[in-house]
Amino acid sequence: MNDFPWLSHHYLTAEHTLENAQIALIGAPYDSTTSFRPGARFGPSAIRTASYGIESYSPYVHRDLTELRICDLGDLELPFGSPERAFSTLSEGIRFVLNQSVVPILLGGEHSLTYASVRVFQEFYPNLHLIVFDAHCDLREEYLEEPYSHASVVRRCCDLLGTNRIHQFGIRSGMKEEFFYARQHGLQHFYNPQSLLDVLQRIGNEPIYLSIDLDVHDPSVFPGTGTPEPGGVTFLDTLDMFNALENFRIVGADLMELSPHYDSTGCSSVLAAKVLRELLVRIV
Repeated sequence: MNDFPWLSHHYLTAEHTLENAQIALIGAPYDSTTSFRPGARFGPSAIRTASYGIESYSPYVHRDLTELRICDLGDLELPFGSPERAFSTLSEGIRFVLNQSVVPILLGGEHSLTYASVRVFQEFYPNLHLIVFDAHCDLREEYLEEPYSHASVVRRCCDLLGTNRIHQFGIRSGMKEEFFYARQHGLQHFYNPQSLLDVLQRIGNEPIYLSIDLDVHDPSVFPGTGTPEPGGVTFLDTLDMFNALENFRIVGADLMELSPHYDSTGCSSVLAAKVLRELLVRIV
């Protein structure tokens, strides 16, 4: 019976052990501060399931995931209630992976978790830059008296890194005060490769953490999220942005805010799985 080929629930070719991996996927099923529609806790599992419907080969850059050593560590068991308890558990998991000299890629889960990830990365990379693809500013001091809400994640990252090392792309929704803060500190940029290259050339060889809130995509191609926002980008737009990032120093990343049950077609989960594939074949 032990010889029977049971199907392991991992992302595509992510069958390596942590000991010989270049990249480790970490699932973070958490959505306790979601401000509109919950469900991002089911994102990591949906990405893995959808990956069985796509190929490991990317025809866009002629690379295959089989050429990489990827480990899927599965999902962390994150406590509900206090965000800080969930953040602490996630931080421990990311620190463990970084101590193995492996690149962690976080699969969310809601966007507030990026703060927990960035604060660990800053320990290892003191001159870390954060690049964010997102529809929303996420620059509130608090939301419903919660300073660690997903609506405040970039503001909390500003507390960690300062505003001159955070760069946002794709933003099209937020309070007037958030946009004023962003303009005051030069946080936001146009979602196009040239705008991104301008930022990257200033960063040079310094380390970059890439945070992708999948609702940066237009609801016409990605309805499966808790806070859909019209006026977004396409999958191919995101590939153009990835091409700009390819020759720069990406030390970690996350893929957040897939809420699969809002898209009965499953296409949002497939888009997330393909975005992950295209990221993976470019960062190592």
